[in-house]
This record gives sequence, C-alpha cells and structure tokens, in this order.
Amino acid sequence: MDTERRAALKTVAAIAAGLAIKPSMAKNETLTKKIPAGGEALPVIGVGTWQTFDVGDDSAARAPLGEVLKLLNGNLVDSSPMYGSSESVAGDLLARLKLRERLFIATKVWTRGRAEGLQQMAQSFQRLRLERMDLMQIHNLLDAGTHTKTILEMKAQGKIRYAGITHYTSSAYPEVERSLKTGQYQFVQINYSLAEREAEERILPLARELNVAVIINRPFAEGSLFRKVNGKALPPWAAEIGVHSWAQYFLKWIVAHPAITCAIPGTGNPEHMRDNLSAGMGVLPDEASRRRMLEHFLSL
Repeated sequence: MDTERRAALKTVAAIAAGLAIKPSMAKNETLTKKIPAGGEALPVIGVGTWQTFDVGDDSAARAPLGEVLKLLNGNLVDSSPMYGSSESVAGDLLARLKLRERLFIATKVWTRGRAEGLQQMAQSFQRLRLERMDLMQIHNLLDAGTHTKTILEMKAQGKIRYAGITHYTSSAYPEVERSLKTGQYQFVQINYSLAEREAEERILPLARELNVAVIINRPFAEGSLFRKVNGKALPPWAAEIGVHSWAQYFLKWIVAHPAITCAIPGTGNPEHMRDNLSAGMGVLPDEASRRRMLEHFLSL
C-alpha cells in the first residue's frame, strides 16, 4: 500500500501550488467525536498496528513507529494478539516514550475458551504494559459468547473501560448485527471505505440507533483506493472541503458519516501519519459533499 500511496502523494504535490487553501480550512484544530457510552471526546483519526508494528526487536524498524506515536494526542491505537509482535512493540514504545496517558489503547481477544481468553488478555495487558485497558474487543467475533462474559466481568472490576466486537468483511454483518442488538457492547469495529460501502445499509444505522461507537478498519481497502487514483489529480474543488491529498479525501469521507466515531488507518510512516491526521482537522464534509466525493471517485 505504501508504494501506491507515495505515488498518489507525488501527484498531489505536483499540483499543490495551484490549489487555493481557504484560511478557514487551514486551522490546525483536531476534530473529535464523543463516545456515546462515555461522553469523552475521541479524535476522528487513530492508527492501526496490523503489519506495520510487527517488527519485533528491530531497533531501526521501531524508530519511525515511535515517531508515529509521538504525533498522537488522545487518538485511538488499535492492536491485537493476532498481529504478531505488534502489541509488544507498541507497549515498549508507549512505555519508553511515556505516552500512555496521552492515548486511547484498544486491543482484542482472539482465541476460544474462557481460560484461554483470560490468559490471552492477561498477556495483552503485559505486552502493552497496561493495568487498565481502554477498549477490549472480540476479534472477528471468535467465541463471542464466552469472551463477552469475561470482558464484562473485567469491565465491572475496572480493568477494562469499554467492550467491543470487530469484523472486517461484510459477509459477517448479520452476525455483527445480532451481537449489537444484545446491548452488551459500547464499540463496534468494521470495514468501510469508498470501495466497501455495505456497512451503510444496516450496521451504521443500527450502531447510531443503539449509541454504539464505530471504529473503521480497512479505510483504504488494502491500498486499492490508492491504486485507483494513481496518477490522477484531486478534483479542483477538493481544497474547498479541506482536502489536500487522496488519503485525506478517503478518510474525511469516512469520518464525516454521523455514525462513525473514528477511522484507524495503519501506518508506520510518520509522513503518512501526519497526512492521515490532517484529515481529522479543520472541518468535515457535509452530506452533499460526501455524495459529490463518492460520485467523483466512482467516475475515475
């Protein structure tokens, strides 16, 4: 995905001199949305750690990841025991850079059985160097019935602040919908992008109805969005809605949806993280602008 993104950034840079940026769009103000269950504000752009933070003990590979985390302030950082060494790498960096209090940390449980779930969650606490987890999610709804009971017990004990479920494919939406209707979760994490819009039909309206916070994974559809726009300039009206790169275009379109709390693009590149964070500043497109953005994307 980084290759496609670099190509898209070069295209934008080539035309940047011709874009007029309105002063009101240049404000360096981080946009936040409230978590319905708690009322606290969460920046609309976070970061995922799948693949990008799975670098083990490689100090050279860890260096830019630390720079990525230092750019954040209150943002959600999402991980999972499924992501190789990502939890440990993130935990080490958070501790070394003393960033824990500045971030909203989320991870997942991804195993079967109560004992195995307890063991894995304890390991995640240890790897992330936490005594209290902001959000514990059931990864891809694996053994959700069992783990929900455990997570709610830990939540009652004050070890976990919020409970959630996740998935990354629309084929699982019926199960996601049934789970949300139980009223046991404060967060749901799903896929949604200009290339994968199925969540608009039932999941997003349901989450809004139930006051469940929504985290978006796969915001760039595994890099396919960048491949589609490779070599293409942004539309001339993009600057009017505070968009100055294709990544910002894709992310602002997502987080402007009223049901969505934040998106978590994965990156280990500080330059890309700055670009992503810029999508969460200034203003968000209104519904008419979102329709225009979608129509333009589909016409490419």
